[in-house]
Order: sequence, then structure tokens, then C-alpha cells
Amino acid sequence: MPTESGSCSTSRQAKQKRKSHSLSIRRTNSSEQERTGLPRDMLEGQDSKLPSSVRSTLLELFGQIEREFENLYIENLELRREIDTLNERLAAEGQAIDGAELSKGQLKTKASHSTSQLSQKLKTTYKASTSKIVSSFKTTTSRAVCQLVKEYIGHRDGIWDVSVARTQPVVLGTASADHTALLWSIETGRSLVKYTGHVGSVNSIKFHPSEQLALTASGDQTAHIWRYAVQLPTPQPAADTSVSGEDEVECSDKDEPDLDGDASSDCPTIRVPLTCLKSHQGVVIAADWLVGGKQAVTASWDRTANLYDVETSELVHSLTGHDQELTHCCTHPTQRLVVTSSRDTTFRLWDFRDPSIHSVNVFQGHTDTVTSAVFTVGDNVVSGSDDRTVKVWDLKNMRSPIATIRTDSAINRINVCVGQKIIALPHDNRQVRLFDMSGVRLARLPRSSRQGHRRMVCCSAWSEDHPTCNLFTCGFDRQAIGWNINIPALLQEK
Repeated sequence: MPTESGSCSTSRQAKQKRKSHSLSIRRTNSSEQERTGLPRDMLEGQDSKLPSSVRSTLLELFGQIEREFENLYIENLELRREIDTLNERLAAEGQAIDGAELSKGQLKTKASHSTSQLSQKLKTTYKASTSKIVSSFKTTTSRAVCQLVKEYIGHRDGIWDVSVARTQPVVLGTASADHTALLWSIETGRSLVKYTGHVGSVNSIKFHPSEQLALTASGDQTAHIWRYAVQLPTPQPAADTSVSGEDEVECSDKDEPDLDGDASSDCPTIRVPLTCLKSHQGVVIAADWLVGGKQAVTASWDRTANLYDVETSELVHSLTGHDQELTHCCTHPTQRLVVTSSRDTTFRLWDFRDPSIHSVNVFQGHTDTVTSAVFTVGDNVVSGSDDRTVKVWDLKNMRSPIATIRTDSAINRINVCVGQKIIALPHDNRQVRLFDMSGVRLARLPRSSRQGHRRMVCCSAWSEDHPTCNLFTCGFDRQAIGWNINIPALLQEK
């Protein structure tokens, strides 16, 4: 330690300054309850529309934030003292070298280098200390804007795909590895229709844009079009399934709901398709309607995508070019455009707007399987991959993405809320995250021992017009979940 060489007045001013800093943070030897009791009592005495459990959680988090910043402030003071000590030591060493004084510039360089090292240490300590609190606060905020509304339980195996009807009555559709597709009442959670026409896993389901028709793709190397007619039951008051202030916990397969009883056994069953689309030599992994609903496209593990005429079920075009199995296909909502994704790390854009010219563009930007690629409003495509990234592309500039989202887990079939431009990312690690088109994370859907998926989340689907549920997810835990996302609150937090 350097010897005291300053005047008494200088020493006294330094002590008073440190004393004032200590008083400003009100660090005492009292217990934690005494220190935080007054603000808590004052806040609890105020009128608030928040539930008591939410208020309690917020008070606890704010208390943690205050304690963490108090510790950081004290450490900051200690680091500043170390900086002053180091500067004085450098100055003393500089005067002793060869009996000559170092120049002011050299001393300043040494002091600046040491100061920058300590500043970097301070920044690292600050980030590490506050990251856990910030993460906890974001989780609580996500619970406030993302609430579980309904669970749809009835399949006997994992659910690969979920979709929402685009015509009245609005129903939910699920495609499962148990060889069936189910239609559900969104409000009541009851199964309305079961389709059993496939002899293999049902890998996707899509609804016709204007008629009560469903298109399903299957591991039996076919795609089926079948007509349904449903009558929605009267909705019952839903129980409160929201969770407030509950920490996320790990769930095992033992926590999955008991699905031994077939909840869909009492609903009407459709066994024969209206149209069967055949020509693939491998698993049909996905299918979708082109705009207008007169044609349909399928994607297969035989490395091709096929375009069919719905009325005649004839093959119109076979789309070749991918080097490995296809994983997904999607059509543009207003234009005759198709995008196919593949295990060859690429996705391709097929243009059928000109009947005489069928152009194709290849997008290369991922390093692993492209699990899905979907259109948004305008000229953007969003792609997700097993390389744990999501990329937003401009169709007018295919060389590089305009935004990249990096995550900690492989990404499955993504979906975009077209009106609000919010991307829902289902992950292998059971998480579902929401991002905007510029790559800013908005929220993460709650997941705990009481709600959320317990195994891999396979797909997500938005329903922008439904009053209570506007996001649906499905997973390999054999259930689909309807969520209410408070989009105005979500965007306001952004």
C-alpha cells in the first residue's frame, strides 16, 4: 500500500466522500426484512389491480435487484480504490527507475492500460451478476403476456403438426404419429372429427382457404384431401390455468398426462378420403394449398416436391433439385409461390406466377438441415434450421439474410403472425420463443411442472382472428396447447 503523503484536509475530504457513498446506499447491519420492510408495507398498502401473487413476485424481484446493485456499487468503490493505489504505485516506480523520472505520457499509458483492465473486470462482473435477475424478471413478464388457455389431449402418439381453419367454423387441426388427424373445438378442447384414412404417420395438416376441406400428408407415401362437417359445442367457462411466480422446473416423461383413455373415441370418424394424391416414392412429410385452393403441393423424402391438380388429382409438375430429403413446404398466401426446405441445408423458391416459366431460386445460408421456411407479408421468407438459427430473407436479395436469430436449440416448424410480424420458434428443448422480424426477442412461453410442453415442441401456428387463442403449439408429448398472447403488451415491452 502507498504511504500517506497528502494533507490532512485531502484525507478528510476522501473519508467524507466515501462516507456519503455509504450513506447513499443505506448499507446497515440490520436484517434483510428490516431493510426492505418499509417499501413492501407501503406498496402493499396501495391500491393495485395486480393479483397478490404477482405483486409478491415483483416485490421479491425488485428486492433482489436492489441487493445486487448494492453489492455491485460496493465492489465498484473497491475497484476504484485499487485503481488509485495502482496509479500511485506506478508513479512511485517510475521515479525510481535509473534515478530518472518517466515522462508523463509513459505514466499515463501505464495507468490507462491498468485502468482499462479493471474496467473490463467491472463490466464482466456486472453482466454476470445481473444476468440471472434479468432472466427471472423476463420470465415473469412473459407469464403476464403469454397465458395458457386450453390443452387439447386425445392423440396416442406425438403430434407433428397443428393448423387453424381459415373458414367458419374455425376449428383446430392436429396431425399425429398415431396415424390419425383430429379436429378440435378451440373453445372447449373437445375433439370433433377423427380422420383415419392413412396407414402411416400423419405428418402435416392444412385447411382449404375457402371450403371445409383438409389436406394431410403421411408416411404412407400419399397425401389425402378429405371433407369435414362439424358443429361446434357450447363453450364452458374455462378454469384459470395461469401460473404466477412459479419457477421453471425440469419435467420428465413421468409427468406427461395419462392418455391411456382415447378421448377422441366418441367423435365422428372419417375413413375414406375425397382425393388421394399418389406419385411419391417416399414419406410425404408436408403438404399445402396454393392460393385459390385449386392446386396442392407436397414435399417428400424422395427429394422431390409435387404439384397436383386438386379436382383431377393429376400430377402437374415434379419439382426436383434438392440433394437430400425434403423437410417442409409452404405456399405464399396471395401469390403462386412455393418454398421447399431440405436436409441439404438449402431451401428453394419456386415461382409459378408465369404459366410458361417455372423459375427456381436456391437460398444457401444454413449449416444444417433446414427444418422449415415460411412466407410473410411482402417479399420476405423466414427459415429455421437444426443449426439453431433463424434467418429472415428478402426475396429480392438472396445473397445474405437481412436478420439472423441465434438460439440454444434446434428449431422445428416455425410460423409467423403475419399481421404483427412476430415469429414463433418451437424448439427441441421444449421451449417456444417469440421474436420480431428484426431478430429482437419478445418473450418465451411459460413452461413449468403445471403447464407447457414436456417434450420436443414440433410446430406452432398463429390464429390472428380468434378472440381467446391466437397461438397454438404441439409436441411429442401428445398434446396441443392454445395460448393467449397479449400482443399490444408484448410490443409495448419491446
